[in-house]
Amino acid sequence: MPPFQRLLDRHKDDVLSFLIASVGPQDAEDCFQETFLAALRAYPRLKDDGNLRSWLLTIAHRKAIDYHRARGRRPLPMAEPPHPAVPARDGDTGFWNAVSVLPPKQRIAVALRFACDMRHREIGEATGTTEEAARRNVHEGIKKLREVLT
Repeated sequence: MPPFQRLLDRHKDDVLSFLIASVGPQDAEDCFQETFLAALRAYPRLKDDGNLRSWLLTIAHRKAIDYHRARGRRPLPMAEPPHPAVPARDGDTGFWNAVSVLPPKQRIAVALRFACDMRHREIGEATGTTEEAARRNVHEGIKKLREVLT
């Protein structure tokens, strides 16, 4: 097992990109910290270091789900839009804004596929579904994005 700091340094950009796409830029840092705190607690008990990136993204996925569940239980001020703008790396917000309004399974699958460049098998592992379900979620998400963006 590599030292935890090396694991953090190697995968922090992927995890943060995924969380920005999943929960928005305002709350991504909090989810990022929660992800790595949970990973740090579990790291000593981890037996297999075969796919640590997928393991971290699975934790991040669960933290994003927790965030959305908690957000659904708290009141939103009337002035706050229901889907925050998500800036892309090149400054274009259109694509990630469209992603932010997808259903949760599709939003997570599209974010893992395009923000983290994961294969469908890895997306299935990270989200606790099959490769086929991950492929379908990405496909349906892209289909809806094409409708929205054209």
